[in-house]
This record gives sequence, C-alpha cells and structure tokens, in this order.
Amino acid sequence: MSRRRADVTPVLTFIPLLGLAALCIVPLLWLIFAPTKTDAQIVADAPLSFGTLSGYADAWGNLLSFQDGIILRWLWNSVWYSSAIVVGAVIVCLAAGYALATAPVPFRRTILVVTLIGMIVPAAALVLPLFLEISALGLMNSPFAFILPSLFFPFGVYLAFLHFSGNIPPEILNAARIDGAGEWRVLWSVALPLSKSLIGMLAFFSFVASWVNFFLPFLVLNKSEAYPLSLGLQALMANTPALNPAAGGSFIPIHRPEVALAGILAIVPVAIVFLFSQRYLARGILTGSIKD
Repeated sequence: MSRRRADVTPVLTFIPLLGLAALCIVPLLWLIFAPTKTDAQIVADAPLSFGTLSGYADAWGNLLSFQDGIILRWLWNSVWYSSAIVVGAVIVCLAAGYALATAPVPFRRTILVVTLIGMIVPAAALVLPLFLEISALGLMNSPFAFILPSLFFPFGVYLAFLHFSGNIPPEILNAARIDGAGEWRVLWSVALPLSKSLIGMLAFFSFVASWVNFFLPFLVLNKSEAYPLSLGLQALMANTPALNPAAGGSFIPIHRPEVALAGILAIVPVAIVFLFSQRYLARGILTGSIKD
C-alpha cells in the first residue's frame, strides 16, 4: 500500500504544476499566434489557431504607420532608459552594499531596516512625494524624471549587502588594505572580480524592473515622444478602435494583431537578457550562503 501511494504522489504533484504551467504558456502562445491573423479571425477563430506568416508583415507595417512610426521611438526610449538605469543602479547597489557590509557606517542597522521598508512600500504610496519632488527639481517630462528615481534599487542594495558580508572572506579584503590599497581599489580590484554572479543578478533585476515599469513614466511623462514602450502600449490600446470604441477614427486604425505584435516586442528583450544572465542567476540564488 505504501509503495502504491509513493507511486501516485509524484503524479498528484505533477498535475497542479502542469495546470499552473498552462496558465503561463497559453497566453504566450496566443500572443505569438495573434499577429498571424486578421482582427476578424482573432475574434471568430479558435484562440490558438494559426493564420499566415504574412500576417506578421502586415501587422508590422500597420505599427510603423501608426503616428509616423512612433512605436520605434518608444522602443528606443525603453532601450536607453533601461540601459542608463541598469548602469546607474548596479553602481549604486554595489557601492552601497559594499559600504554597509565592510565599513563602520553609522546607523547601519537603521539604514538596512529603511532599505527593507523601501522594498515593501507600494508604489501608489509614493505618488504625491515623487510628483512634488520631481516638479520642484523641474524635471517633469524629462527622461531624468524616470531615470533618477529608479537608480535607488532597495532589493539590489540589500542583495549586495548580503553578498559582500557573507560571500567574500574579510581576510582577503584586509590583505589588500595591508598592501596599501584604498577602499575604492579594494572594491574594484578584489571585491568586484569575486562578484560576477551578483553583478549579473543586479543587472537582470534592474533591467526587468525598469523595462516593465509603467507607473513612474505614467506619473512624470506627458509627452508621447518621451514614452517608454510600457507606457506606449497603453496609449496604443487607448487608440485601438477594436479595444476602445471611444478612440474614434482620428488615428490610423490599429487592431488586435498590431497590439499583440507590440506586446511581443516588449517581451523579446527581457527574454534575451534572461538567456544571457541565467547562469549568473543560477549561481546568485545562493548569494550570502556559499562562497563564489
């Protein structure tokens, strides 16, 4: 009886996992198949049916026609916004985490507690202070209104603190100091070469957080030319007659296939970055518990 129960247990575990996987995979399949069909076919045909490969070319042509190809401007904005945020956030997180882990920083415990609180505070709670701060600095409708607040990445700071305090032996850092190296030299020449997995994780998480960020650009950017792709997709759907009847006929018609193709454009960069950083993610999961 116990053996039969042991044989059944993996099956019972696999079924709910398969169901959860289907919840994630089916929408992705629909997104991939939708641009191959016309708007009428998307409504009338089976959800996961396939149209023609030429549908991608038609959908892409309509996207490029939408407001003189502004979709490419949104895509470029997302690329350079996210690149600037990744570089800045990684530098800030590494410097802050290293200082908190290795230097006698006053009120270190308080700073760490505030950092943890920053990880759990909902974005909606920061609407008014962020708006007032950015307005006071005169940065409204500027790319820096989105980039600068994103450079502080509380999760990354705490992750860097765990790495430097648990993964790098203090004896190695002390040996470099005895040889006359300053703290910046110790960080650059000793700590960072031992922190490749940490850098990979920080880059990946900060990139994803900035690439999919909708709330902050929506708050500080009012000009469509400055939109990132995440905010541009919302504007695209707002001007889609099939999805928003109030859009009227003043815009070049964009329908479901074009919106689905724009969604694919938003997903592909994240997938590419994940493929390049997955080995660092696999190693970095154990940051703070084992040596690099």
